Amino acid sequence: MTLLAGLLIPLLGTMLGSAFVFFMKDEMSEPLRKSLLGFASGVMVAASVWSLLIPAMEMGGDGISAVVPAAVGFMLGMAFLLGIDELTPHLHAGSDAPEGPRSRLSRTAMLALAVTIHNLPEGMAVGIVFAGAESGASTLSLASAIAVSLGIAIQNIPEGAIISMPMRAEGNSRRRAFLLGSLSGVVEPLGALAVLLLASWLTPFLPYMLAFAAGAMFYVVIEELIPEASSGRHSNLSTVGFAIGFVLMMVLDVVMG
Repeated sequence: MTLLAGLLIPLLGTMLGSAFVFFMKDEMSEPLRKSLLGFASGVMVAASVWSLLIPAMEMGGDGISAVVPAAVGFMLGMAFLLGIDELTPHLHAGSDAPEGPRSRLSRTAMLALAVTIHNLPEGMAVGIVFAGAESGASTLSLASAIAVSLGIAIQNIPEGAIISMPMRAEGNSRRRAFLLGSLSGVVEPLGALAVLLLASWLTPFLPYMLAFAAGAMFYVVIEELIPEASSGRHSNLSTVGFAIGFVLMMVLDVVMG
């Protein structure tokens, strides 16, 4: 039951954030959007460091053997997201220029794909941490896995709002914008479940997998969230949001882990 709840909590965060479309104006204010982007970035960076990279290095042993799995896994995670980014047609919120190969997909579909790319590594991170806790790894506990799940759910709340509001601005009804925003989060429990189903095969490579998820999450932060948060006016608000998100996730992980 705890495992099921841990897998679904991030999706509930996305749904809660997507529901903001029923209570907010058709467009989110720029200061609020920048603050939320910074907050989400801070949570993801802290989760990557405290919940993924540090446990990966602690599992590796001492000296060079501690950093090789973390370094290799991190670079593979970055490369994996880079490949998906290049091969998938998508459109970031606030941008008029689609990325990836040319496609006849609608703007709404490409917005949804951009968010799916974003959410995939978060779901993988949850699944990998739960797999590590289930395997009895000394550096990972069920409490720390729940902390990761809660942290990602917290940052999914502003993300859900950031997703559903552009959907509404594209001409979708509030209900459709909410559904599309919520569905974008379905990839998280699916990704986590896929990792768990392969847990017996992945256990020997757990340090690499933890770092892989961290690299994928860092890619999203560096390639998408921080550029959007720091461009134009009100970038100072995104910096404050980043600090709050980072500290919140750090405290959550240390207290629960």
